[in-house]
Amino acid sequence: MRLLPYLLLAIPLSACAAALPQADPQQAWIELYSTPGNTLMAQKLDGKKVADGRYFQVSPGSHELNARFQFEVENGGGTLGNPRQITCHLKVKYDFVAGQRYRIEARPVAMSTQAWLYAMPRKALKQVSVERCGPV
Repeated sequence: MRLLPYLLLAIPLSACAAALPQADPQQAWIELYSTPGNTLMAQKLDGKKVADGRYFQVSPGSHELNARFQFEVENGGGTLGNPRQITCHLKVKYDFVAGQRYRIEARPVAMSTQAWLYAMPRKALKQVSVERCGPV
């Protein structure tokens, strides 16, 4: 009987961790990743805003992806020693292949960032361009 309250609590929480939709084998799947505490979200695909910035699927061929990466810098000149939030705008253009999974990963490097496009499983394809970085 003690198990019932825990099960009732787990049901609403499982909705928050819903799985991503199935990948369409006729398209390329692209996901975005950064370490916990940082935010990497897609902004545009071929100049158009994306509905979900965590992942998307694209038709095979050349596409341009724009993303925003946000992170905090501890001694970045914030007031009274408070951390400063930095935002970097990233861009990658690549000729994607149907059925392939890709991943864009970003990490902070001082007041800028470094990002790469990978083909899964974990094959580096190209470095992502950093368009600009600065405080929010």
